[in-house]
Amino acid sequence: MPLHLTKIAFGAQSFGDIESWYAQRRSPNLTTRYRPTRWEECIGGSLYWIHQHSIVARSEILGFSETSTGRWSIDLKPELVRVHPRPKRAHQGWRYLKGDPPRDLEPGEDIGDVLPGKLAGKLERLGLI
Repeated sequence: MPLHLTKIAFGAQSFGDIESWYAQRRSPNLTTRYRPTRWEECIGGSLYWIHQHSIVARSEILGFSETSTGRWSIDLKPELVRVHPRPKRAHQGWRYLKGDPPRDLEPGEDIGDVLPGKLAGKLERLGLI
């Protein structure tokens, strides 16, 4: 089973901003200072995007490559897949996703009104959702 990563969608004001990042690139990638130690296990896994304290979408990780500046590029499939939102605390850089990943939304599936991530996290800790 492949490993998955999470990353904050820094600078995105809405989910549409994340979608535009993919629309503007044929081969989206993400640069980072350090390659994950378990990088080989991440190939075939997904990078899950966190927006407003919730995991909202994912892209398959195709591979890792070193840039000319010595940084690492996480090469992503140019497809953004929406997932069932799950509360997730903010963090810097990327992190391994612990536990089961959120399920993909089916085409045309309506998720209704989504609670903000902070509120959903608090309600989940209280056992209310």
